[in-house]
Parts: sequence; C-alpha cells; structure tokens
Amino acid sequence: MSKDFVARHLDVKAFALAGGAISGRELLGANERLVAQTLGQGADLPIDWSATGELRNPEHLEPQIWLHLQGDAVLPLTCQRCLGPIAAPVTVKRSFRFVSDESVAAAQDNECEEDVLALSRGFDLIELLEDELLMDLPVAPRHEVCPVPVKLEVVDADFEAAQAARENPFAMLGTFKPGKGN
Repeated sequence: MSKDFVARHLDVKAFALAGGAISGRELLGANERLVAQTLGQGADLPIDWSATGELRNPEHLEPQIWLHLQGDAVLPLTCQRCLGPIAAPVTVKRSFRFVSDESVAAAQDNECEEDVLALSRGFDLIELLEDELLMDLPVAPRHEVCPVPVKLEVVDADFEAAQAARENPFAMLGTFKPGKGN
C-alpha cells in the first residue's frame, strides 16, 4: 500500500514505519524568517529538499524513529566586505531521532550527540527545514574576491581642512602670561 505524505503535516511515526521518502521545492518567499534574512530579496528563489524516514531496531520494544533531511538553497545576502549582493549557497544534511514527548526529548538531547525531537502526527517538516537553513546561514557572508574595489579607509578632506583651520582654544590663554604682550 502506497501512502502519500504531506510535508506540512507529517505523521513522523507512520513515515518511518513505511520507510517513506518525500521531496519537493519550496519558494523562499513562503519562509518568512528566511526572507527576513535576505532583506525581502529573492522571494521567488527555490529551496530544494528531500526527507526519508527510517525505523531502527524494529524488533526492539521501543524502536528508534529517524528522519533524514536534506535541503539546498542559494540565498541573496549582503557581502560584509563590500556591502554588495552575494548569492550564498546554504546546504543542510541532518538526521533527527524522534522520541515520545517533549520532556523525553529535552532530557535525551543533552545526553546524546544526535538531534532529538518530540514525536508528532502533524509535524511541520518545512518549518524544520527553515530552522536548519537559518542555523546554517554564514555569520558574515562575503565574496572570495569582491566585484568592486573595497575602500578600507575613510578620509574626509573637508573634515581635515576644518581641523587645520580651527583655532586652538588655548592659544588665547598664552596672551595672558606675564611678559607676553601686556
């Protein structure tokens, strides 16, 4: 029996039991937090993703439910060196183990290396993808070689000229010294 799985309302346990696989393409504009990082640019750019479910130790009293997620996007960000636009590739490849509820997930997440999430019948896979892409964004995106020369110093000629022409405020005090023009 083939079962269709919906990414926005995924029954994770059934997905893992079936060894399910789904993939799709989301538009960047459908992910509000990612769009905020791109300053509203590139809403029509694609985010390609795929997910597979896996049941480990199926004969065990409590088999492990796993979800493997992959996602790729090219996000329009701002270069921190030249302040020009940069197309930053972001790739996610993560596996998640699911447990019965939030308290078990919180307890086990601190003890183990893998990411642990609470089991849900209406899990939003696309929201998880957005979370993972946000965490993988470059901290300071920049070109290998900026397309325009980068100005590394700031000199304002008017400021320098104003400083030179400005009279020293203590120069007048020199005239009050005994023997100086009195």
